[in-house]
Amino acid sequence: MSHFQRPTGTLDILPEEQPYWRHVRAHATRLAERAGFERLDVPVFESTDLFARGIGTGTDIVEKEMYTFCDKGDNSLTLRPEFTAGVVRAYIENGMHVRPQPVKLYSTGPIFRYERPQAGRYRQHTQFNLEILGAQDPAADLEIMLLIADIYAGLGFENLSFQLNSTGCPACKPGYVAILQDYYQHYRDQVCDDCQRRLEQNPLRVLDCKAEQCQPIIANAPHIVEHLCDECRGHFALLREYLDLLKRPYKLNHRLVRGLDYYTKTVFEVWAGGIGAQSAVCGGGRYDGLAQALDGPPTPGVGVAAGLERIILVMKAQGVKVPPLPAPAVFVACVGEKARPAAVQLTDELRQAGVATWLAFEQRGLRSQMREANKRGASYTVILGEDELARGVGAVRNMHSGEQATVDLAELTAWIQHRTAA
Repeated sequence: MSHFQRPTGTLDILPEEQPYWRHVRAHATRLAERAGFERLDVPVFESTDLFARGIGTGTDIVEKEMYTFCDKGDNSLTLRPEFTAGVVRAYIENGMHVRPQPVKLYSTGPIFRYERPQAGRYRQHTQFNLEILGAQDPAADLEIMLLIADIYAGLGFENLSFQLNSTGCPACKPGYVAILQDYYQHYRDQVCDDCQRRLEQNPLRVLDCKAEQCQPIIANAPHIVEHLCDECRGHFALLREYLDLLKRPYKLNHRLVRGLDYYTKTVFEVWAGGIGAQSAVCGGGRYDGLAQALDGPPTPGVGVAAGLERIILVMKAQGVKVPPLPAPAVFVACVGEKARPAAVQLTDELRQAGVATWLAFEQRGLRSQMREANKRGASYTVILGEDELARGVGAVRNMHSGEQATVDLAELTAWIQHRTAA
């Protein structure tokens, strides 16, 4: 056994796992494109400063979790720890603000964060990301929320609901932060070390603390929704009206702030029932100031990110079945070395005709090759031996019925193509 092993916090996705990945990606993509979202692929690494300015230097992601390195040109680069900053950078750099607004984008691919590995959470994990750029309307928040919830529902998740809060905007958030800091001054000796640090660098994050000693203090902390400006209050009220109109269940969660500095106004999580203690399956929110922070024009935005590893883990735990990957339609078996060139030629002809075909390798007995054809799930096996070639035919066995036919080699590809056409 090799002494080389995959790095801690990474995952090998084996062929037998691929049906889940293919199904989840295809389902999410289909629903996103049905709602008018277009795919955007951004680099897997970006300038470190993009994430420092976009996410915020006081966040755990920037301080503790980023994979940062210098390239040979002495440029500081970082493997992307999230999609949104790169998506907004691409929106600005490629002049997407001149397109009809809003622009709806989806992205999928690996994300890198140095975190403590746990079930469904890895240091390299895969996200499916949705963004709407250029719309201030609360209906954009609603569309992101409904779309991601519908994606989860279509994958078998049940009892879905939203956790909802507003984090205000630059007009009202500073006032609330001052109130929160003043409240915590009375408890500085009682809160954990992380909260003492967050009070100076990222005060809202104290509301998200999981330390047991901080829970009573958080429970009595002032609520930001009681200190919103008129614009934020109206935005939040209209979003809730839409959710009520559609009878989508939600709960106000005054502790919900999310872990990124760029969030403004709406923040939310999707929760699912029956999946254990960790009910939250994904989260997102609005980031109206991010484009300006990245030297772009004022551009409202809202988005969400979902982790595919966690989705698949839950699906498997709940026994959700997915379609298997397609089996080869035809298995080409050859008996005798002289039949090998004809088998190679037939395999190529079948594939050129659009028929999924598996060619048997090595010289083996026919019984061994038929067992392999069964294991691979082929619908038909074409048997080519010296006797068949001398007569200019191939023996074709239907692997489901066991019936066998003899077909002229000149007609074999068309014969197979007709019977395997979808």
